Amino acid sequence: MAPSSLARCSFVAAFVAAIGAQPLDPHFYDKACPAALPTLKRIVEEAVAVDPRMGASLLLLHFHDCFGCDGSILLDDTPLFTGEKKAAPNVNSVRGFEVIDRIKAAVNDACRGNVVSCADIVAVAARDSVVALGGPSYDVPLGRRDARTASQAAANASIPAPTSSLARLASSFASRGLSVADLVAL
Repeated sequence: MAPSSLARCSFVAAFVAAIGAQPLDPHFYDKACPAALPTLKRIVEEAVAVDPRMGASLLLLHFHDCFGCDGSILLDDTPLFTGEKKAAPNVNSVRGFEVIDRIKAAVNDACRGNVVSCADIVAVAARDSVVALGGPSYDVPLGRRDARTASQAAANASIPAPTSSLARLASSFASRGLSVADLVAL
C-alpha cells in the first residue's frame, strides 16, 4: 500500500488515542498476557477466512463503538439501561458480536484471569481485520476500560446514521478530530 494510504488508514489508531482518557500504550498487555493479541489475531483471521465481509463488519463495529471507544456497544439491555445495539445507526448495520464473544472467551482462557478489556478487543479486532484483508497494520493504543452502562439515546445522537447527509457526517467526524479524508478512508 502507498505511504499516503497507510497514513490515511492509520487514522483509526489516532482516533482511538484521541478519545481515550487514560494514557494508552500499544504494549499494554505484553507482560500481563503475551498470548492475548496472537489469540485475538488467530480468531479474526479464522472469521475473515470463513466470511470475508466479517473484516469490514469488525471495522464498522469498532467505528460505532468508538464514538465512545469503551466497549459499550457490546452491552445488552438491562433493567437499568437500554443498550446501543438497537440504536437507529446500529440496527441492520453492525454485526460481528459473535466473533467478539469468541475472541473474549479465548482471550480469557489464554490470559487466565488477566483481564483484557472488550474495548481493546474491538479495537484490535478492527486492526487485525484490516490486515487480514490485505490492508496495512498499525499500532493500537491499548489499556481502555470497559463501560459498565450504555445509552441508546446517546448512540442515536452521536453515531451518524447510514442516511446522514455528507454535512452531518463531516460534522460528526470533525467533532472527533477526524477529517473528511478520514471519513472517506473509513
